Order: sequence, then structure tokens, then C-alpha cells
Amino acid sequence: MKNYCVVQHTYSEFLALIEAQLEKRDIGFSYYRPFVGQDLPGSAAQFDGLWLLGGAWPTADRENNPQVADELSLIDIFRRSQRPVVGLGMGGLLVAEQAGGTASEEPPYVARFTTAHKTAAGEGDPVAEAVDGHRVLQLHHGSVELPEGLEPIMVDDDGQWLMVRPDELTYGMLFRPEAKPGMLEDILMEGDHNPPPNMGELLGEARMEWNQMQQVTDELLVALVKQLSLMQERRKMPVFSLQIEGDG
Repeated sequence: MKNYCVVQHTYSEFLALIEAQLEKRDIGFSYYRPFVGQDLPGSAAQFDGLWLLGGAWPTADRENNPQVADELSLIDIFRRSQRPVVGLGMGGLLVAEQAGGTASEEPPYVARFTTAHKTAAGEGDPVAEAVDGHRVLQLHHGSVELPEGLEPIMVDDDGQWLMVRPDELTYGMLFRPEAKPGMLEDILMEGDHNPPPNMGELLGEARMEWNQMQQVTDELLVALVKQLSLMQERRKMPVFSLQIEGDG
């Protein structure tokens, strides 16, 4: 069975809509939660790819995100192992930072619906093509300035980057295809979260946009599965069990 490593940054934010879709394709997930002190894996050998989820703080805020350096190293491990990497929201910022971008705590939050616009660099990219022209939920804290030479394949209504692709198997997205209205409710209720002040209004808009949000996620996943060969099981290292025989 295909197994993907998933790095979770808050209790409320998980793969949600994407998880349900991929489980239908015989894809499983191992969640890692550094925000409760859990160590991240040191190797990509047991996984078919890596997903990095949204979070409550900017990646530049090392006080609230002390594990960022470890996550950047993990992204590097998966990229060098030629395994797919997909970052959503905060995860998208981490992908851009690992590719050489510069993280900032500003703006404190971006929480809105915006239209995704394919760029010249995104021409012919199936994932960019699938989302182009659709309204998407943009939700993250802080920002990352892209390094020279890394052009966005999608931008938002303000012309700021919305999706990057540092290599053939890696995507970073600042919109949230996995999110459901129920997830936004949980973010509001989670005690240690840092929800944007307009989250209540955003939740109401998400309820009205729900049918369209599901359609966009479906189209995005079809493109990701094809482009990243998510149905392909990567070669994994065998797990050995050590048996010690007795003297008898």
C-alpha cells in the first residue's frame, strides 16, 4: 500500500477532503505532529511522498514554529530522494523557503477567497491548468519572498504568488484545497490556534462556496495524481525484525 508522510501543524488542520479522496485510491497516511513534540522522520525511505499542511503562525516565527529547520531538512531529504512533495498554506511557504526563499512574519495573515491565475511559467502545467480561473481559499500567516529564478506558476488577484513548482515532483500552494467549512469551525474553537480576525466571515463565505470548493479539489487532485504519479508505489527500504535466539 502506498504511504505518504504528512506533517501536521495544528490539531484542526489535516488533509480532510484530500485524505478522503486519496484513500479511495489505496493511499494511506502517517501523520507527524511536531507541535506536540513528536520527532519528524529522518529518512524518506519508508514513504512514497510528503505532504506539509497549514498552520497557525508564519514560518519566520521561530518561537511558535521551532521545528521549521527540521521541516526544511525533511523537504530536502524527500526532494533529493525524488519523492513527491506537496505543501498547502504554511506547507506551501515551507516549500518556497526550502527552495531558497526568504521568510517574513508579514502580513500577519491572509484569509480570503481569491481567483487563481495561471502565469506564463504555468503554461502547460496540468495542476495550474486545473485551477486556473477558479476561486480558491487562501489561508496562511506570513509570507515567503521567492528566490531569483523561481517563477510562480499561479498568482492571486493581487499578482502575488499562489503556487510554485521548484522541481518536477514538488508543489507549494498558498491556497487550501483540503479545507472544509468544518475545519474552519475547528480552527476557531482550537484553544492554541491563531485564527485570523475575519475567520467568522470567511467561514460564512466557505459555506456558500462549498460546492465549488469540492469541484476545484476534485480537479486539482486528478491533476496531482497524474503529474506526480501518486498512484505509483516508490521503492521502500525493508523493515527488519531482530530475533535473538535463546541459549537452549
